[in-house]
Amino acid sequence: MKHTPLILSIVAVVISLAALLILLFGGNKTSVATAETHTEAVAGDIVFIQLDSLIVNYDMYNDLMSALQSKYQTIQEDLEKKGRKWESDYKSFENQVNKGLLTRSNAEQQQNSLLQRQEALQNEMNAKQQELAEEEYVLNNRVMDAIQTFVSAYNAEHGYSMILTTNASTSVVLNAQPGLDITAAVLAGLNEEYIKTRSK
Repeated sequence: MKHTPLILSIVAVVISLAALLILLFGGNKTSVATAETHTEAVAGDIVFIQLDSLIVNYDMYNDLMSALQSKYQTIQEDLEKKGRKWESDYKSFENQVNKGLLTRSNAEQQQNSLLQRQEALQNEMNAKQQELAEEEYVLNNRVMDAIQTFVSAYNAEHGYSMILTTNASTSVVLNAQPGLDITAAVLAGLNEEYIKTRSK
């Protein structure tokens, strides 16, 4: 199963565009490196979150993904069991036909029944794959909604000018002071909040 959903890529592209617009139309200010550096982000700073790291360490994501993977495993085992039963029945049918143990009428009936079972099994497999894909899509939306809601509240308290995201495939932040990376603080807050709601 994919761990980096499409929605994360879309969010990263939107944030990249916003950052580009700020750089293009933010004025003619030139920045010069000075000896002044601060190690911790303060109100007014532009900070960033390593989104892929945040998600894979978020307890809510891991709990939901674990449940989904367990469901996937159960479905896969069930379908494999049905597939093995169908193969066994088909081999038995072929054996009876080859030995001349079935009338033409019985052979046609059994063959039609086997073909119908095969089609039903294929349809069930397709339906289960679609169901799991939809559940993964909803799971990713739930996780992103929880993150966005938390980050909005977190920023209301800390007053950053902007919170950017970076991940392995799309990076808005090419270089920054380590203190501007608020991933660990956001992750700690998210997990703390999730633990409270999970225990209810």
